[in-house]
Amino acid sequence: MYLKNNTKQLLVIALVWPEPASTAAGVRMMQLLDVFKKQGYSITVASAASKSDYSADMEALGYQTADIKMNDSSFDVFVKDLNPDVVLFDRFLTEEQFGWRVAENCPDALRMLDTEDLHSLRHVREQCFKKDIPFTTDAWLADDKTKREIASIYRCDLSLIISSYELELLTDVIKIDKSLLMLLPFMVDEVTNETTWKTFKERTDFVFIGGGKHAPNIDAVKCLKSIIWPLIRKQLPEAKLHIYGAYLPQQIVEMNNPTTGFLVHGRAEDVNEVMQSAKVCLAPLRFGAGIKGKLLSAMQNGTPSVTTTIGAEGMHGILDWNGGIEDEPSEFANAAVRLYTTEPEWENAQEKGKTLVNTLYAKTSLESILLEKIDQLERGLKSHRTKNFTGALLQHQTMTATKFMSKWIEEKNRR
Repeated sequence: MYLKNNTKQLLVIALVWPEPASTAAGVRMMQLLDVFKKQGYSITVASAASKSDYSADMEALGYQTADIKMNDSSFDVFVKDLNPDVVLFDRFLTEEQFGWRVAENCPDALRMLDTEDLHSLRHVREQCFKKDIPFTTDAWLADDKTKREIASIYRCDLSLIISSYELELLTDVIKIDKSLLMLLPFMVDEVTNETTWKTFKERTDFVFIGGGKHAPNIDAVKCLKSIIWPLIRKQLPEAKLHIYGAYLPQQIVEMNNPTTGFLVHGRAEDVNEVMQSAKVCLAPLRFGAGIKGKLLSAMQNGTPSVTTTIGAEGMHGILDWNGGIEDEPSEFANAAVRLYTTEPEWENAQEKGKTLVNTLYAKTSLESILLEKIDQLERGLKSHRTKNFTGALLQHQTMTATKFMSKWIEEKNRR
């Protein structure tokens, strides 16, 4: 249906250089790049961040890279010379910084925002959790970060929303026109009859995987250590819980205690191997946003999971979860023990995970939907932007304010 066109240019402005082995955000970005790569786009990934030892080798994967500077007119020269057909902003923070420069220098480029998750939602939920007060949409609407993120969505031609809950929040509460949004969860290969997993009897122990730079993960490990794991261990005294995650802070590393079966390993060399060796994945997330890469990874590896309402949010639609969803610690622990000890229930949960992957996360169908949307927007971009009056208004006002602030910073940096 789509002819490959090697002259088309995609520019990705990344908040950080993707680390697919460390973060779900890195996995997401690599999935998006792969869609465009298969369509024959010439792809440039640019970032103002420094590379780490775990950043993906973009050049080896066939992508061009560029180091860019914030509040610096050198980006204007760079983007005008590249003249991309599509610009993908990695999270709203990059759109705030570079969006006005793209609009000014490449007005015909399709501007897309990959939200990863709604950062404002995650932020407000964390604040509510710390204050021990219920999260409300009013609290979310009142937060300055929400206003910034929503403004960014309006200024773009299309925003990719990873969670069905977040899509409903944007359309039902903010009333953003659906033409500006697209639900696009993680995109993975379908689970086929050829897929082989370790059986119930071949597996042992529990697992938690989550990066240490993500506050919801740190809280979840603390919850496991102090509340949930003692309840499980009381019923299963020989079981162990393996904690994996890149960039785990010292306070988490020091929780390692072989005597209680609470084992902190740090970075996982092979997430799939770790996940498929475990019998049950635990994810007691008490705040956060988006959809959880660890829980999708569990489904992909035939590992039933127990999580919270927040953990499963936006991930299963009307389909059954592949394990248990419990918010109360004792019920969470009991659900984990049942899955761990009851083979028929475990196997049934495994099958539900397969159904979830193939129904909601199948790469082939999601890629087609994304490409069709891009094609539609490119053919009617002028009309699309005219109808997005709020976006045009924000583009006009924000460009003026951000432009002169950036130029002031640039001039200040010269002195």
